[in-house]
This record gives sequence, structure tokens and C-alpha cells, in this order.
Amino acid sequence: MNSNLFKSILSAVLLTFAWPINGFSILIFVAFVPLLQVLYDQPSKKSKQTTAFFFLSFFLWNLGISWWIWNASPFGMWFAVIVNSWLMTIVFMATRMVIRRLSHQAGLLFLTTFWMSFELLHLHWDFSWPWFQLGNVFSETTLWIQWYEYTGVFGGSLWVWIVNILCFQAVKGTSVEIRKLALGVVAIAIPISISLLVYSNHKPQNNPTIEVIIAQPNIDPYEEKFVASDLEQSKSLFELIAPKLTPTTNLILAPETYFTEGFGSYLPNFLSSPLHQTIQEEIDQIGTVQLMTGIQFYQVYSESDKTTTSNQFGDQWVDFYNSAFLSGTNPLQVYHKSKLVVGVETLPYKEVVEPLLGNIMLDLGGTVRSRATGAERSVFQLHNETKVAPIICYESVYGSFINGFVRNGAEFLAVMTNDAWWGTTPGHRQLLSYTKLRAIETRLPIVRSANSGISAVIDTFGEVTQQIPYLERDAMSSTITPQRQITFYVTYGDYIARLSLFISTFLLLLAIARKKLIFR
Repeated sequence: MNSNLFKSILSAVLLTFAWPINGFSILIFVAFVPLLQVLYDQPSKKSKQTTAFFFLSFFLWNLGISWWIWNASPFGMWFAVIVNSWLMTIVFMATRMVIRRLSHQAGLLFLTTFWMSFELLHLHWDFSWPWFQLGNVFSETTLWIQWYEYTGVFGGSLWVWIVNILCFQAVKGTSVEIRKLALGVVAIAIPISISLLVYSNHKPQNNPTIEVIIAQPNIDPYEEKFVASDLEQSKSLFELIAPKLTPTTNLILAPETYFTEGFGSYLPNFLSSPLHQTIQEEIDQIGTVQLMTGIQFYQVYSESDKTTTSNQFGDQWVDFYNSAFLSGTNPLQVYHKSKLVVGVETLPYKEVVEPLLGNIMLDLGGTVRSRATGAERSVFQLHNETKVAPIICYESVYGSFINGFVRNGAEFLAVMTNDAWWGTTPGHRQLLSYTKLRAIETRLPIVRSANSGISAVIDTFGEVTQQIPYLERDAMSSTITPQRQITFYVTYGDYIARLSLFISTFLLLLAIARKKLIFR
């Protein structure tokens, strides 16, 4: 077998087996070393062959981690795997160019910063897919990364690249350089030691507690979810949570799009709708408890006042929202999901794509009508004035996005999700695992209601303290302590990524300018 081909496959295997949720995080610190050896093997020659090696490695890694999308959409899986693999390949090919025109050391700096710039792009553009952020790899080893409250996930990405580069430099010659290898070991040990120190010194605030009941209705999204009426769903929910209710219960949390009958609920008239009245009657019998749940809202427009996200039905235009609301308030407290799943809830670059292809959707599991989004990170205020962030499904992957809720006053995070589209694959377990990172970054407790599981309670250290197993219909009661603090990361966000973008842009422009000087 070709040496570089073997190294490309080896990197893919190491990256895959490092990843949560069943991987070994320690492997990530050497996973890129074989690929770095391919990168630095005659960087000025065999460009097409080297591109193929990079693409193969990233293709196998992407396939190994996100194959579960197939359960909802084979086309969606192949699209996500191929596009993301090419983007990663571009990062490495751009690095080859920088190596040729500047230096090997400049290339290593460029690779580190340009990769994090690529991760930053995946947080903000229409084809957003931050699943493979390198800092996510430590979501099952949270004791290692308690310092994420200062750096966020990008601190983990930087850590991965520093150690991989040190290990690569230790073995890139004909023999192993023990001193450089020792530096790699030290670079692993120091952040872990700092993390343990942060862990031992972090003391959550001793604030008044609240009692939350988390529902896991376990409704099959393919066979049952869109069959029962909303009134039937309401009755079923209150029957499920009834055994857990106490006079001190503050909040009932139900999953994403729990109510979805027909088009959903017409937002302007929702307070007077039979569904809301039925919910309020149930609440009034219980006491001061409130219900927070996912729902599909819609609004109707004429052609003259339609929005850019509206879907046409005859002579009417409709905006659909994947939303959450909190009962017992007037005006109604509503949040519309802002981070939409590509191809499921939004058509990327709709203004360009729709005139060419129509309303084509990738269908990764869910609706096939594009959704509208909310402009604000609204927080809900409970009767006791505690403020909670209503986070819907995929949004829990975005650290800097969640920061907006905290800056708006959120004292704990409530995640509503429906991961049942992917069946008994790693998808729902990975999403729960990534959610633990948000607890460390914000130092806020998290309650999570998932339609089919895994519903969970996560403490401020990122540790799951309670959970309901997957595919079980159940509810659980938990007492949590809201926190009133702003971490360094919440304040400054992805500053590591922003600095990386500046450095990589400078190096790229310098490399391009160097070429112009050479060929004058």
C-alpha cells in the first residue's frame, strides 16, 4: 500500500475512534500526525494525488461520525459528508500553498488558524454544520476541559492542534525526538491540571431552587407524532406528568414541536385558541406551575406583505416557526428557533437557490417546508421571576449563540428536542453529549426534554445527574439551582476564532503577494 494512502486512512481511523460518544478522546492528540506527514511530504509535487489523500481521510472521518443521518435521509447524509469533506480538504490544500510560498513553520501556524476560521464559518453561514468542531471531542471527558468557561470550544480546537503539531515535529524525522515528544505530553498534562484546579475551586451559587418536571412522551415521529390532535397531545402530557407533580413544582418542560396539528397554531390568535384554553384549565387545577413546550406556530400574509421566508399556498403566504412558549403569561412569551437545520428547516441561500431549483429540501429528518426564524435570543420569566433560556434542538450545538441568552439574563438553560428521527443511532447521544459543553461554558444548569430521549439534567460542571433512557415514556422531577453569573466566555465569545481569522487571512494574503513578487 502507498505510504501516504496508509497515513490518510490511519488519520481517519484515529479521528473516528477519538470522537464521542464511544470513542477515546486521548487519540485526538495524535490523530492528525499521519495527515501532517502527508502534508509535508513533497508539498510542491503531486497536487492532485495529495488532494485525493486529504479528501479520502476526511471523507472516512465524516462518514464514520455522521453516518446516522442515513436513518432519516440517505441523500442528506451523502450531501453533508461530501461537502464537509471538501471544505476540510480545502483547508489542507490552502496550507500546502502557504508552505510552498512562505515556510514550513508559517504553514503550521496557518493550518491551525485557518482550521479554526473554517470552524467559525460553520457557525455562521447558511450551510452551517459545526458537528465536527475539534473542541467537541472532549464532551465525554468534561473533567479535562473545565476551562471552557474561559475559552469555549475553540480553546479545545487550539489544544488539539498544538499537541498534534508538537507530536508531528517529534516524529517527522527518521527518529523520534524525545524532547519534543515530552513537550507534547506536557501540553496535554498542563490543561488537564488547570481543568482539575478550576473544577475543585468552582462553587455554584447557593440561590433559591426551582422544581422542574421533564417529560419524555416517546412519540414515534414517523408513525404517531402527526396523527393525534393537539388536544389529545395535551391530555396525554398531563397524564404523563401527573404522578410527579407536587405543590412546589414550578415548571413542566415538554419537547420540541410537541404540538404540531395541521399547519400548527395560528400565532396571533393562540391565547384564545382551544389548545391554549385547555392547557390553562389543566394548569389552573394544579396551581402556580407553568408549561414550557415546543410548538409549531404559523402566520399568514398576503402577497403584498409576505416575508422572504414565506411559503406560498394558493393566494396566501405562510411563515412557519419552530417555536417554544411559556403558559400562564399575557402577553404570551414566545421564542422562535433561530438556528435552523440545513435542508430540514431552511433552504440555504434561498434567494439564489429557490429560483433555480424550487423549494428543494435535503430532508435530514423532519419537515420539508422552510421555516422562519426569530431575531432575538428571548428569555422566559417564570412566576417567581427566574429567567430561563428556551433552546430548541440543534441550537444547543452553538456555544456563542447560547451566550446571547445568558447575556439577556438566563439563569438556567432548557433544551427542547426531538432526536427520534435518527432511531437508535449515535446521533441523539452525540447531541446530548455536546449539550454538556454549554453547561461548562456558561456555568448554568441545563434541563433537557427529548421526545424519545435522552432527557436529562446537567449540572454546572457538565455532568449528567439525572436522565430517562432512550425510547422510554416517562417523566422525572428535578430540583435545580439557577445561577446568576456571566463567565469570561459568555462575555467575550469566540475571541480565539476571531484572532485566528485575522492571522490566517494575513498569512494567506502574504502568501498570495509573495507569489506576485516571484513572477514579476
